[in-house]
Amino acid sequence: MSDWRERADASLDWLVEATAVQRIAVSSMALVFAVLVGAVLVFVSGFVADCPDPFILLPGLGYGCYNPVEVYATMVGGAFGSFAALGRTLQEMTLLLFTGLSVAVAFRAGLFNIGTQGQMVLGALAAALTVLSLGEVVPENALGTLIVIPAGVVVGAFVGGIWGMIPGLMKAYADAHEVITTIMLNFVAMGIAFWLVQNHVGNLETDSVQTHTVPEVARLPATIDGSRFSLYALVGALVAAVGIYFLYTRTVLGYELRTSGVQEAAAEYGGVNAKRNIVTSMTLSGALGGVAGAIYVTMVQYRWQDGIPPLGFDGIAVSILAGNNPLGVIPAALLFGGMKSGSVAIDLSLGVPNELVEVLRGLIILFIAMPELFRMIGKRAGYGGEPVATDGGERDGKSAGGEVKPEPDGDGADRSARDGSDGGEGR
Repeated sequence: MSDWRERADASLDWLVEATAVQRIAVSSMALVFAVLVGAVLVFVSGFVADCPDPFILLPGLGYGCYNPVEVYATMVGGAFGSFAALGRTLQEMTLLLFTGLSVAVAFRAGLFNIGTQGQMVLGALAAALTVLSLGEVVPENALGTLIVIPAGVVVGAFVGGIWGMIPGLMKAYADAHEVITTIMLNFVAMGIAFWLVQNHVGNLETDSVQTHTVPEVARLPATIDGSRFSLYALVGALVAAVGIYFLYTRTVLGYELRTSGVQEAAAEYGGVNAKRNIVTSMTLSGALGGVAGAIYVTMVQYRWQDGIPPLGFDGIAVSILAGNNPLGVIPAALLFGGMKSGSVAIDLSLGVPNELVEVLRGLIILFIAMPELFRMIGKRAGYGGEPVATDGGERDGKSAGGEVKPEPDGDGADRSARDGSDGGEGR
């Protein structure tokens, strides 16, 4: 039992202290294992399915319907095999960038925002109503687009930020756990949006619950034929990722936001208004969710309609896969976007049940995200010798660029208490 514990401790220490290259190698190996396990599952599932054109016959087992190589080839081709497929992938990636950043902003501050979906829903509705109103008064040209779309994004961010601020206030001043409040507020947000559209601001000429279609002037111009992907939205998402990275690693405000969520007592002792920064983190997180909703309306759906995809929940997996690093969210969102668009191609081309395709996606997500999840757990448990308050890639009080940052007083004592020792001896 002690040998098992020592090996587990050593593994967690290594994961926490692993360099970026080592973490990429671990993720790559995890991806390989996920593909192999998924291939076996697809192959075995083919023997219990009925199909008019099986690809293999094994004596004693019968006919196999699904070719794992063909399934994965179709997934890759459906994601990147043509300009239209690439456009659909980049479209998904853009939305996941915003929702992944929304979750990562909260996680970096030691908070768990499970409410990005609700913030996105309300932000999308606010943006749709804004562009519908402005679209009637602005000129139908490029100037009108430059007015309407930024206004819709700003309003969406504002409404999403307000909805994110609510659980932040409850966390800071009532000690209400943000996981519970954000989950519950998802349902409240969806209910409010549904009621407003169904009874007051929706298109009553249709049977579905939706707003009127936004005018051409309020639509982001498509960059790739065969999809509604807009390069402007992707560039905006990339700028947001880089900006948030520098905010959290190069500014005093970013450092205060991190410490306030993770070590509130230490932050207060160091003169930081921890409660205010908790509210700020959740507000910023909600604003990014609202931006995702605005982009969904102006780039993808061209209206608010009941049944917005669960992009907010996908953002949680994107953030975990990225290690809550805003720059890591970029490749993580691309991977998720590719899997989503590639999965549609499998369903349409091969007739593989959608449930099996979802299992393949889930396996890939699970295998890749688990090392980062264990790394996060190990870091918060004190493994690797990193202060909890500097979560996000800093070590020994230094940022990625080598700048020395002060640690809140009492952090070491808090760590020793967490490890169950009196003198900071560790585990």
